[in-house]
Amino acid sequence: MIRFNSSRLLLMLCIAAGFISSAQADLKVGDKAPDFSLKASDGKTYKLADFAGKQAVVIAWFPRAFTGGCTAECKSLRATSEALKPTGSAYFTASCDDAETNGKFAKSLDLDYPILSDPEKNTAKAYGVVHEGRASPERWTFYIDKNGVIKEIDKKIRTAQAGPDVVAKLKNLGLSK
Repeated sequence: MIRFNSSRLLLMLCIAAGFISSAQADLKVGDKAPDFSLKASDGKTYKLADFAGKQAVVIAWFPRAFTGGCTAECKSLRATSEALKPTGSAYFTASCDDAETNGKFAKSLDLDYPILSDPEKNTAKAYGVVHEGRASPERWTFYIDKNGVIKEIDKKIRTAQAGPDVVAKLKNLGLSK
């Protein structure tokens, strides 16, 4: 029988807690973006790897379809499509809603870009937008270059200005054509 004194038990708990927290995504600028394969509102499946060497990618995570802030953010991106398309970047919004819900949401807003669906939350966890104490995604936007490297993580999204802000950020980061 193994006996633990209280200080050994405390040490083991601290070590275990360290392993748990390090397993969660804590992505930073300069890190390789986690690959994904997610079904989208347009019925297609998108993989980050498909854009490697070809296009920069923008992923704008939002908490939940059919809510006020998410609606404003998605509408802003749609309204800015004429400025976004010439950047040559692939851009998506993403949530943990299922593909059917995101399809209905995209149709209701007449979106001209896909919403990625991650109902199992695996990609959301890999990107750190879903974490302990946060069941639905943070409203964060990731800017990823052609090499799959994260160039920016915007955590201060102005929902009604999301589209113009994405265009400006792509240009400032040199990710635009």
